[in-house]
Amino acid sequence: MEIERKFLIKQIPADLASYPFHHIEQAYLNTDPVVRVRKSDEDYYMTYKGKGMLARDESNLPLNKEAYYHLRAKADGNIISKRRYLIPLVNPGFKEGFPAPPDDYTLTIELDVFDPPFSPLVLAEVEFGSKDAAEAFVPPEWFGDEVTFQREYHNATLSQMKFDS
Repeated sequence: MEIERKFLIKQIPADLASYPFHHIEQAYLNTDPVVRVRKSDEDYYMTYKGKGMLARDESNLPLNKEAYYHLRAKADGNIISKRRYLIPLVNPGFKEGFPAPPDDYTLTIELDVFDPPFSPLVLAEVEFGSKDAAEAFVPPEWFGDEVTFQREYHNATLSQMKFDS
């Protein structure tokens, strides 16, 4: 089960280059249900995602390089390329009344900086262990509008965008 919230951001962190990152390329074989292939650095996967916006079933299967490129050639729409920075969020905020996590509790912000033709799009995703935690999460100040429930910011939708040549 994938439980995540997605946000635009107000400002890219000044120290972004200090965080680890992965270069991700992904292609969609189908968008309903979502079936995608992904290359993350030198790792390859096929992913199935069920219905849902905040929480949905997700299954990953490993692929080899040859299988990835074979399936990538069959993709519908745009191939998405982005750099995903992994930013620790130590002692994240939660709404009043939510049980306080341990002092050393850390979430990971996955900050996606998209390559053309999607740049300058930048999205922050945060995954949670429960829907209650996701719903109680208070985003950091540098996050902008929440877009979890806006389909136009989901990668499967981006893969189907049309661009002028």
